Amino acid sequence: MAEEKFESSGFRVVDRRPFTSEGERNPGQDERAQETEPRRQAPPDPTPATETEPEAGLSEDSSGFATLVSYLSTTAMYQLGLLPGPGGEYLPPDLLNGRRTIGLLEVLEEKTRGNLSKGEAKLLEDVLYELRMSFVEVQKQRVSKQK
Repeated sequence: MAEEKFESSGFRVVDRRPFTSEGERNPGQDERAQETEPRRQAPPDPTPATETEPEAGLSEDSSGFATLVSYLSTTAMYQLGLLPGPGGEYLPPDLLNGRRTIGLLEVLEEKTRGNLSKGEAKLLEDVLYELRMSFVEVQKQRVSKQK
């Protein structure tokens, strides 16, 4: 009866191990490996950085410190319910994870203190101030709704 259930489920198991339980080469494994391996294409030719154009809305230093701060602050604002998600929907505030993301920015500030340019330090300070004030405001709204 177990065999009938197995066959009727449509589930199929294929042993792709290269060796048997005795440690010998599994016959036919080389052919199967060649059939299932994805074909690798040569990587595209790298173009010099001077010929590439930055994507719309991204600066040349888009992988830098400002981008990291922007990413974390946007994540925190989304978690606090201040920004819509990808589908345009607003989710209820997640104060725990919002506070954790703000905490990550605080760690970043602490660990990079003295190693940032004046502009980077000001950016991080301003973002942290705005996020902390937003967190307090969302927390106040949540408490007032519970009363």
